[in-house]
Amino acid sequence: QVQLVESGGALVQPGGSLRLSCAASGSIFSIDAMDWYRQAPGKERELVASISNRGITYADSVKGRFTISRDNANTVYLQMNSLKPEDTAVYYCGADVTNTARSRIRSWGQGTQVTVSS
Repeated sequence: QVQLVESGGALVQPGGSLRLSCAASGSIFSIDAMDWYRQAPGKERELVASISNRGITYADSVKGRFTISRDNANTVYLQMNSLKPEDTAVYYCGADVTNTARSRIRSWGQGTQVTVSS
C-alpha cells in the first residue's frame, strides 16, 4: 500500500505565498512523475504542475508564480507565490508509483485546502 500525505494548505491573503509538501511512503519500489492537481468548488480537477525525469510542466494559469520541486525520490513541493483568489481550491498530490510487487499504480493524497481571500 502507498500513502501520499499533503500539508501546508492555509488561508492566505491575495499576493501572499504558501508552500505545499507531499510525502510518499509505503510499499514503494520507485516513483516516476509526481504532480499537483487542484479542484475548486463546482469545477473539474485540473493539473497545476508535474515533475519527472522528463522535465517540469505547469498550467498556464500558474506559470511564473508557482514552482514545483522534488528534494528526493518521494517528496514533492509546490511553492506558490503571488496568490490570487482564483487559486482557491483543494490541492491534491499525485504520483505514478511502481510498488514493491512491480505493479504500476496511480496514488493520490487526501488533499489540502488553499483559500486565498482578504
